[in-house]
Amino acid sequence: MSLWIPVTIAAATFQTVRFMLQKSLSSVKLSAAGATFARFAYSAPLAILGLIVALQITDLSVPPLSAKFWLFVAIGGTAQILATVCVVALFKQRNFAVGITFKKTEVIQTAIVGFLILGDSISFGAFAAILLGLLAVLLLSKTPGGDGAWWHHLTNRASQLGLGSGVLFAFSAVSYRGASLQLGDIDAWFRALVTLAAVVTFQFISMWLWLLWRDRAELRAVWETRRTGVFVGLTSLGGSFCWFLAFTLQNAAYVKALGQVELIFSLMASTLVFHENITRREIAGIALLGLSILVLVLAI
Repeated sequence: MSLWIPVTIAAATFQTVRFMLQKSLSSVKLSAAGATFARFAYSAPLAILGLIVALQITDLSVPPLSAKFWLFVAIGGTAQILATVCVVALFKQRNFAVGITFKKTEVIQTAIVGFLILGDSISFGAFAAILLGLLAVLLLSKTPGGDGAWWHHLTNRASQLGLGSGVLFAFSAVSYRGASLQLGDIDAWFRALVTLAAVVTFQFISMWLWLLWRDRAELRAVWETRRTGVFVGLTSLGGSFCWFLAFTLQNAAYVKALGQVELIFSLMASTLVFHENITRREIAGIALLGLSILVLVLAI
């Protein structure tokens, strides 16, 4: 089995737990921005510490960090911040499993972004997968109990947040792979660790400055929820490292496609942990999106 496969599954597991913790934080005390900042506030020190330890116990050294590397870091880091804010805000609109499913349109959008930025061609099978994914989004776009034609619900807040997060996560995935590949021919795990440390440091500083300017009370709230926030940081660090390592080892489209296993994990969390009800239409939408992902995997 290729290493990127178990690494990606581990990343999806970490990410599901982190979103569960962030959902709890956002529903109790923190805003969407605060719950997002908690992730970086508690993971950045751990990532930097991990890099320092790696440098001390190995003969490796940090390679030159080019301007292109930092450009990828800035684009990917900013896109991920905005995407995470969208997802946390989405949890207030829809239940946990459907929120993650909206976010998971990123796998299809990653293929599109890869085509637009990297010139990767899209086969007929991949195009069919995109159409299946679109149908799934149409099923999920109508708010339960809503009235009117389906296309009227494509402009609701839940749809906008979910689809927007998917686009942003797609850009972050492509950018992180681009940043990692700028580090040259060194061990994949070390490239992932250096990139991770650079990204979360950028995200921590930029979000801290933003909240310091716009909402200092939220900074205090993040500190007051530190008991849960520490676990957000730990799961974020584990998940991010696995994602970065997978992006270093394999094309982002493959990684994101396999990462759809998170749908199963999120459905289990929604029903078993949060005791939320999922409608038949929502189950059908999740199943159809899963089918589109399978077709995409086979077509790539």
